[in-house]
Amino acid sequence: MSRLKDHDMRYRLANELHARPFPSFQAPGTVAYLAMKHPQDAANRDRDAERQELIALLDMFGAQHPQSGATHYFGDLGRFKLKWEQHTEFVTYTLFSPDLTDRPFDPAVFDAFPADWVETLTGVRVTSASIRVEAAKTDADISQCLKDWFVPESVAVSRVLDNAAVVAADFRIDEFGHQRIAVFVSPETGMRRIGRVIQRLCEIETYKTMSMLGFARARDLQHRMGALDQELSQLMAQMSDPAFDAPETLNALLHVSAELENLSAKSAFRFGATWAYQAILDQRIQVLREERFSGRQSFYEFMMRRYEPAMRTVKSTETRLAAMADRAIRAGDLLRTKVDVQRSAQNQALLESMDKRSDLQLRLQKTVEGLSVVAISYYAVSLAGYLVYPLTETLQMSKGMLTAMITLPVVGAVWYLIHRIREKME
Repeated sequence: MSRLKDHDMRYRLANELHARPFPSFQAPGTVAYLAMKHPQDAANRDRDAERQELIALLDMFGAQHPQSGATHYFGDLGRFKLKWEQHTEFVTYTLFSPDLTDRPFDPAVFDAFPADWVETLTGVRVTSASIRVEAAKTDADISQCLKDWFVPESVAVSRVLDNAAVVAADFRIDEFGHQRIAVFVSPETGMRRIGRVIQRLCEIETYKTMSMLGFARARDLQHRMGALDQELSQLMAQMSDPAFDAPETLNALLHVSAELENLSAKSAFRFGATWAYQAILDQRIQVLREERFSGRQSFYEFMMRRYEPAMRTVKSTETRLAAMADRAIRAGDLLRTKVDVQRSAQNQALLESMDKRSDLQLRLQKTVEGLSVVAISYYAVSLAGYLVYPLTETLQMSKGMLTAMITLPVVGAVWYLIHRIREKME
């Protein structure tokens, strides 16, 4: 069998499916998770600069560098393990430590990120989470830990992956600037499954935060959209007034329409990213296969009560912005039609006046032609008279009689010549 020719991207596409393996982790221990985002236009940021920041961190620990152009890295930093991932808008650092501090959610776990290195980062923190992984406890002990570690009214807790672990979080930022997440692992749960649970929890927190950027954008738009909506309504009300100034109203309407299109263009990426992040968040919660713990709310229920209303606000804002843009376009089309009709009426009136003027000019021209015939005939009769006056004695006629006899033929000849000239010109 002859060797088949592969597509240029076959191996690259196949390897992409395995480019971000789940970490393995043994309980007990702690995880420090950090997600960074470029302040402006993060999707078009310099990704090589982020890789250089990773390399600078690895050099501080004498660790091996990632491959050129890598978007994922997992390696040892002494007694820590580091997982680094580069995404469309953000980059994440996950530091795994086998040490379980006596103080729950001790901020010292983040000291593994050197202070000098942190100060050189160009991005800003989107979220950070301190994850405490412990061996399984009784339900009463877990409930006591939840009471001591989290805000009771916000805490969400569930048994996940067929009772492989109990996970809990209140999605609040503590006094050290981190989210708190607790994981209580069953004895039979393997290291890979623990790593998958931790990865899912980090993704839930990150995609929740990133999708909430769309909510912030929607809230920023609402005030300006309200003003534009009122202005658009006023302009449309003016259009029903027969005495309105169409060109001025059209210019104002075009200004409103242009601003709405500008707002829509600037928000399109953020709203689109919001729906993508929301879909990933819902999927990550679903794969946890939650079961209720001691009658407490689950992650799904927390998101339904606290997160879904924000997403509905984003959706309503996006829909309203699109509807306002459509209204402005329809109003502009209607106004342009009305202006065109008015211009057609003006043009019709102008044509009618031009017809009247042309008719008057034609009449004037005919009058001038008649006068011209008279004037030319007068001079032609005079000239003809000078020619025939010597014949008065021969014909025994007076000058007046001879002039009268030649007048009609001369006038007829003049009229005929002028008429022929006008026909040739036409």
